[in-house]
Amino acid sequence: MTFDEPLPREVKVIDSSSLFRLEERACDLSLNSRLDPAWVRANAAPDGTHYLWPTLWNSLSHRPDVPRQLRCELLITLRAGDRVVSWLDVLPEDFSPLPRVTSREEGMKVGQLLGRVPSAREWLLREGEGRL
Repeated sequence: MTFDEPLPREVKVIDSSSLFRLEERACDLSLNSRLDPAWVRANAAPDGTHYLWPTLWNSLSHRPDVPRQLRCELLITLRAGDRVVSWLDVLPEDFSPLPRVTSREEGMKVGQLLGRVPSAREWLLREGEGRL
């Protein structure tokens, strides 16, 4: 992907093992927007369906060795069936091969949920856990 390439306008659907892999990669690269992989493993539904929606290109000017990333809104299905939203920086080569939603209705549903569900931080505060 080149710097003049437009932002991908597709919602990706991922399973929990893909979510864990993406969070761990973001952590290993010290990318800015990510959750603690241990928290994700402990709270994401093991058989859940999760979604990524790219919102902007991000680069780390102070770390030119790290390629630019897609900053994505992340919709996570939790073990109890709740959903939360967070951010996840994903490298383009990790984003591209992920499967996209299969219908317009599914994509629209995800878009509506992204605007309505609590953030992971809000959920933690409500649940009394306090930190990610």
